[in-house]
Amino acid sequence: MSSEAKRCWNTTKPLYVKYHDEEWGVPVHDDRRHFEFLVLDGFQAGLSWWIILERREKLRRAFDGFDPEKVARYTQADLERLMKADGVIKNRAKIAAAVTNAQAFLKIQREFGSLDAFIWRFTGGKTKHNTFSKLSEMPAETDESRAMSKELKARGFKFVGPTICYAYMQAAGLVNDHLVCCFRHEQIRKIS
Repeated sequence: MSSEAKRCWNTTKPLYVKYHDEEWGVPVHDDRRHFEFLVLDGFQAGLSWWIILERREKLRRAFDGFDPEKVARYTQADLERLMKADGVIKNRAKIAAAVTNAQAFLKIQREFGSLDAFIWRFTGGKTKHNTFSKLSEMPAETDESRAMSKELKARGFKFVGPTICYAYMQAAGLVNDHLVCCFRHEQIRKIS
């Protein structure tokens, strides 16, 4: 990729560039990946995404590769282990929410066959392509993220407010929020 290509994020940090160029906005249809994004976006609440990206591999190791079946069985001893684990955000409520969310996640899988089948209903089964020219045009939440938040909360999820849900929708490709001037906008449009 040419260094002259326009990106929506004005950054040269390699980790950010890699995430923007390879992951952000790519439609996700793998349940474990959905769970990972839900956990990461929950951990991000009140923090910068940069902190989460820097700690992502350590979080992945600490949470058994974001395997929802394993995380759902975590005990109090596991919560204490995670509070001391290198790279884990030391927030007991967020750690406990990951376990609660894994349990709720598995219930959705049983009911709908997959979280993927459940979650894509909020955008009618396809990526919603926005046409923002500036980052300031992006909303913090939408009707879809509010509906997703409401239903996830009703099903027992924690740390899934409308803003977190919208960040998750952006990450998991339910919405394409790459700016129209960004080289990834059209690429995402073509693959989704």
